Amino acid sequence: MAKKIIGSLKLQVKAGQANPSPPVGPALGQRGLNIMAFVKEFNAKSADLEPGTPTPVIITYYQDKSFSLELKTPPASFMLKKAAGLAPVGKRNRPKGSTKPGREVAGSVTVAQIRKIAEAKMKDLNANDVEAAMQIILGSAKSCGIEVKG
Repeated sequence: MAKKIIGSLKLQVKAGQANPSPPVGPALGQRGLNIMAFVKEFNAKSADLEPGTPTPVIITYYQDKSFSLELKTPPASFMLKKAAGLAPVGKRNRPKGSTKPGREVAGSVTVAQIRKIAEAKMKDLNANDVEAAMQIILGSAKSCGIEVKG
């Protein structure tokens, strides 16, 4: 018989760097889930990603307090900023886009880089083909203050 699903939870954790401190510990603890089991499983599944890459994860938890993980691709804005070569800054050491998107340009990417990001994110985007996915990524680039060059 299938396990009864109680709910699901979405978190964004750095690849290979999950630990029981906030936000992971409290989010799982209040649902009665085994925090260390999550940390070990997440770090094992995200070992092939570049360490420190923000990775969205959907945790589905069941009545018997067990859970399953589904890793998603890193956010488009993170991938765009990395492709544009923006240096990590700020309190969380993340690359930062333009403070005034549309008026100031923080960096630039090529159409080939946009295509590569769209192909990588295709499974997580609501798009039928790569061209539509590229349009979604172009919108993200515009709101980050990143210009696209021919």
